[in-house]
Amino acid sequence: MQSKLDAIKTQAINEINQSKSSKDIEDIKVKYLGKKSDLSQTLKDVGTLTAQERPFVGKLVNLVKVAIEESIEKRYQDIAAQEQERQLISEKIDVTLPGKKIKRGTKHPLTQILEEIVDIFKSLGYSVAEGPEIETDFYNFEALNIPKDHPSREMHDTFYLESEYLLRTHTSPVQIHTMMNQKPPIKIIAPGRVYRRDADASHSPVFHQVEGLYVDHNVTFSDLKGTLEIFIKKMFGITKKVRLRPSYFPFTEPSAEVDVECVICNGNGCRLCKNTGWLEILGSGMVDPNVYDMVNYDKKQYTGFAFGMGLERIAMLKYGIDNIKLFYDNDVRFLKQF
Repeated sequence: MQSKLDAIKTQAINEINQSKSSKDIEDIKVKYLGKKSDLSQTLKDVGTLTAQERPFVGKLVNLVKVAIEESIEKRYQDIAAQEQERQLISEKIDVTLPGKKIKRGTKHPLTQILEEIVDIFKSLGYSVAEGPEIETDFYNFEALNIPKDHPSREMHDTFYLESEYLLRTHTSPVQIHTMMNQKPPIKIIAPGRVYRRDADASHSPVFHQVEGLYVDHNVTFSDLKGTLEIFIKKMFGITKKVRLRPSYFPFTEPSAEVDVECVICNGNGCRLCKNTGWLEILGSGMVDPNVYDMVNYDKKQYTGFAFGMGLERIAMLKYGIDNIKLFYDNDVRFLKQF
């Protein structure tokens, strides 16, 4: 029995000394100290010995067990120290190396254009007004001189909701809200998201508008023209020519479309401007007296003008972008150019 125990001890210690990793140590521990090990089986066999042999053999088994445990513990500590040293070497950081450059995001091109527009009009004394995106038929159409049977409603192709509610088709309702809650003078711009049933390379069912309103005593069409010329030249360049063409909008009279000299060909004619040398950028006009009736303004006492532009259109013209969907694809290759 003693020779068997000595053999188990010698073999176990040899394997322990030759182990290379923590896993090797765990496997050896199970092999020699586990419930199914030879040492455990020998301890069970002690019960079959005589009363004189039991104390002697039991003591031998415990001595072998303690020797193996001590050897395992010592080897485990040595291997753990070696593994830690190798880990420290592999994870070593050279603190003298330059740091990794963190890529910073930039403002979306539409946000940049909107901030530029707001800055221009604030410099002219305008303030920013906001309103709800879900509107009633009254604020979106009727108060703007667009009754239920008016043909221009078809041009807006509206997203209707329940109970006379709809997604606003322009930011003009903000003008109505402002006039109904404030007496002149009023000098505001109303930027915001609007919705129409339209989608192609130059249109989106969700887009942004910036509308302006100025109401006071003795506001004239000349004031409108001068304001828009200042805006356009600050946005597209001082040398750009501007022209106004007669047009029609239900809530302004007289009305005018505003064109800027083509930003691509400088008025010489190209594919973008359809060889006209001009690009349409916004609509405008003097506030129709019928609108004043809706907000209880004295139309004999006050005059004013309004204008509206598509934010995406301004950005497309300024940056030479030919597809409105690029603003919403979130393609980093596109966005990082701005």
